Amino acid sequence: MRKQVDKVNQSPAAERVFDAIHTVMHLYRSGRSQAFRDDEHGITHMESRVLNYFAHHPGATQKDLAAHSGRDKAQLTRLVRSLRDGGYLESKEDVKDRRSTCLQLSPQGQALHGELMKSGAQILERAVDGLSSEQCEELVRLLEIIQGNLESGR
Repeated sequence: MRKQVDKVNQSPAAERVFDAIHTVMHLYRSGRSQAFRDDEHGITHMESRVLNYFAHHPGATQKDLAAHSGRDKAQLTRLVRSLRDGGYLESKEDVKDRRSTCLQLSPQGQALHGELMKSGAQILERAVDGLSSEQCEELVRLLEIIQGNLESGR
């Protein structure tokens, strides 16, 4: 029988890298969640992600959102309904498929999305404070290597 090699347990550096990535993402999400709680609109993190999707894909359907996000359709239905009820999303009948509804940000949704992007940018700027643009580029390059390794299944 061939002996399997456990590379993860032999590489404390790899563990430290992923602990750091996890901690950074946790702090970022925590900061975003706090900004959402402090916001007078009372929008949740998931609602902001739905808004962001339709900001970048105006006229997409809820089915498109489900395919993109991999989220449960019932959860997405609740999120979309909440955003429509809040006046942040508008819907139109799909001219190609009358059974589908195309969604886009309302003017109110566009304004809210702009505010959310601004608050997110402030958190990102604080996160990279003290790093040069060259260091940021190098970090991105290294993370892309990690991403590629994981996507290829190595």
